[in-house]
Amino acid sequence: MKKILYPAAALLVMLMAAFTFITTQNWKISSGYSIKFTGKYADGAFESMKGTVVFDEKDPASAKLDVLVDVSSINTGNGLKNRHARGEKWFDVDKYPYIHFVSSEVVKTATGYDAKGTLDMHGIKKPFTIPFTFTRNGDKGVFQGSFKVNRGDFGITTPRGDESDYTHLTVTVPVTAR
Repeated sequence: MKKILYPAAALLVMLMAAFTFITTQNWKISSGYSIKFTGKYADGAFESMKGTVVFDEKDPASAKLDVLVDVSSINTGNGLKNRHARGEKWFDVDKYPYIHFVSSEVVKTATGYDAKGTLDMHGIKKPFTIPFTFTRNGDKGVFQGSFKVNRGDFGITTPRGDESDYTHLTVTVPVTAR
């Protein structure tokens, strides 16, 4: 009896693992993404990002988001502001070339999803939540989110304790199934 039970248990474990693998959806970030920001002192966009996106809207608990934004790709539409933003007083691109977000949990909400994780910016890592929606269209989809970041929390400005400390971001990321 034991000779039959062990192979049956092993087969069951393999089938469960295969099912988990099949339901997890890997996405490739497509061109046409946008990372726009608005703040008291500058508006613009980051024009370069890369990352790993694993997400299934039916199983958000299995999601994993790991995204890098190239800080040197900042574009305010003003060359002097761009140089200033890349410099030591703001982002210090030579020392901190990326803004990095890694999710630890994705949960369904009434309006979409929340990606909870760690935001690493300007050498400071903090817990952070990014609210987003996901719209699937066959083997393509679009992630969209709107949120704000307190720059002072990441040492990018001297905090004033008001709305000017915040930068508002609107992110749109089209994806294609891998």
